[in-house]
Order: sequence, then structure tokens, then C-alpha cells
Amino acid sequence: MVGIGPGNRLDRTRRAEQAIAKSQVVAGYHLYLDHIADLISGKERIASGMMQETERCRAALQRAAAGAVVALVSSGDPGVYGMAGLALEMAAAEGFDVPIDIIPGISAANSAAARLGAPLMLDYACISLSDLLVSWESICDRLAALAAADLVVALYNPRSKKRIRQLEEAVAIMQRHRSDNTPVGIVTAIGETDEQVVLTTLGRLLEADVGMRSTVIIGNSTSLCLDDRLITPRGYRL
Repeated sequence: MVGIGPGNRLDRTRRAEQAIAKSQVVAGYHLYLDHIADLISGKERIASGMMQETERCRAALQRAAAGAVVALVSSGDPGVYGMAGLALEMAAAEGFDVPIDIIPGISAANSAAARLGAPLMLDYACISLSDLLVSWESICDRLAALAAADLVVALYNPRSKKRIRQLEEAVAIMQRHRSDNTPVGIVTAIGETDEQVVLTTLGRLLEADVGMRSTVIIGNSTSLCLDDRLITPRGYRL
């Protein structure tokens, strides 16, 4: 299980590159394999599209059970909305007796935070707005709890062409507890040539261009913008 970070070569860890170099087979979403094309020339590939995670994971485990060294890659970190949990569960449930190493990577929240400034300096939480695997009711309950707790919130999978209302409802939930002036940062296509970094506010978040390649970080009551940087002060005395 290898985390390849946000996609930029400079944001891959040395450990991840070494694991891929040692592998004979590389499995992953086809876009992620494109991101590591410089590392996988000549290797067997198991590539598939979105919504085919289970099939891709099973194919990787089957090749590993047959004796191959397999790198199953995830963007960001494989243990954060990635494939690590699925691989461990499937191996146990279906009797794949293979050693599984998990190689961490830079998660979207961390890479987005670095581009924005320092918004995660204090307590924060990550939540995905995708309701494919979790009920929307549960997601709303969690959003409400996070908003009330005054945690900085990083939103994964905030909006797609078909999922529009989820971000709208998430903003409405946050507005019950936070001012419309609460600073918000949006980073789209992190680390890629078309990367976009936007600073806005909670009240104007829905006016911004937000999609599946975006990570949204909503500040708490102490977050502020200084010199075009989003910061959540930790409380140090200056």
C-alpha cells in the first residue's frame, strides 16, 4: 500500500519511490498511475477507473498471493480515504495470506494547508462529503458536531458535477455556528500545473469554483488571513 502524495513528483516520499521500484506489479486508478509514469516503466500494471476499488484491490491481492511484489497505490495517504483499509479487510475476509506494508504519503489536507499558509496549527478534522459509502445523514451529524466544537474542518470530495447540494448543505450547517466572515481556503489540483489557490469566506464559499479535485479548509473562530495566508493561531505569545 503506497501513498504517492498529491501527484507532484517533488511531494512523493523516498520510501514510496523505493517501494514502487521494488515492485513487479503496480495497481491503481489510471490517473494515479499517470502521476508515477516515470517510476513504472516496464512493470505490469493493474489499472481501473473510479468506483472499481474493490475489483482493483482484489486483483492486486491475487497477484501478491501468486508470488508477485505488488504496489497498490493511492493518492495522498493510503490510510486517509485510501485503499489501505479495504486491502486489510479483504485480505482477512477472503483469506489472502500475504504480508502488507503501508507506506504513508502526504494527504490532501496537509498539502493544501501548506499552500494556504498554516490553517491546521490547532485542532482540526477531516470529513468527506461523498455519500457513496456513508449516509448523508451521518455526514451531516458529524459536520454539525465539528462546527459546534469550533474545529478547523478540511473537506474532501466537496462537490462534483452530480453532487451539488452536499456542499450547499455543509455550508448551511457550518453557518449555524460560524460567522459568514470565517476564512476559507480552497486548493484545486494540488501540486499540478493547473493548481489554483483561493482565499474566500464561508459566506462566499458557494460562489467559488469547487470540484472533486478541490480540498476546502474552513477556519475556526480564531482563524484569520494575514498577507494572503490563512492562519489558525496556536496561541503563542509574540
